[in-house]
Amino acid sequence: MNGINPLIPFDLISIPTESRVSFEAETRAKEMRKLHDQIRNQIKKTNEAYKASANKHKRQLEFKPGDLVWLHLRTERFPSRRKNKLMARTEGPFEILEKVGSTAYKLQLPGDMAVSATFNIGDLSPYVEDAIEDP
Repeated sequence: MNGINPLIPFDLISIPTESRVSFEAETRAKEMRKLHDQIRNQIKKTNEAYKASANKHKRQLEFKPGDLVWLHLRTERFPSRRKNKLMARTEGPFEILEKVGSTAYKLQLPGDMAVSATFNIGDLSPYVEDAIEDP
């Protein structure tokens, strides 16, 4: 009531200055830290293996303005050009006008397509001309 906390029996007992350390507990704690480090390293190795496996078939493509590319015609975006499964899945080649973001490019499309000219890099593949050699 008066702003002073009352004394309890624990407050009256003197705290020993020497603290007893259990050597068994200390060695057990060291073993646990060592085990945690081993587990952490194993998890890191496993994650790196998963990452390498997942990125094994990823394409790292980079296009410049002026490059020619094939455009993958997705059914959702081009319903009039992909009416059945026997129709062509790609169209092009189209010229890249500019890089819009880290994974998006703006293409020069013909006027009859009536869609946005910006496409993700996943919808593009490089155009390679066939070299015909004369005998």
